[in-house]
Amino acid sequence: MPLGRRVSKDVAELYEADQRLAGEYEARLAAAGEAERALRDAQGADVPQPRLRELTVAFDKAMTSVLAAAEASERAAMGPKVYTADSQNAGTRRAAEIAYRKAKARPAVRPWTDEVDRLRTAREAHRLSFRTQPTVIV
Repeated sequence: MPLGRRVSKDVAELYEADQRLAGEYEARLAAAGEAERALRDAQGADVPQPRLRELTVAFDKAMTSVLAAAEASERAAMGPKVYTADSQNAGTRRAAEIAYRKAKARPAVRPWTDEVDRLRTAREAHRLSFRTQPTVIV
């Protein structure tokens, strides 16, 4: 007989999916680093604009991918209490929201929260500083 809190099948599936995605965090972070390195090298080498756009979009996709993995790692560190399924009642969803806020204050979750914030800031700075589409004069 397992000890601990029982969770629904839907919640267990979401939690396991986040754990799998969290396991890919290091590989996705390395891929984002490679994409950034390729973009920066291309900027220094004065490559044609279409190729630069491809590299910019690839870096943005890599940053989005690593951000998703970091968010999954954060949720997995919080535990299954913070997950809700659409089929659950309002009381259960509210309890999950409260558990989410409590879990964000835990020392084990804080590094992931900081990492998510750092990655989100880096992605937004990239999006604001690099055009991914040519400008159009109206």
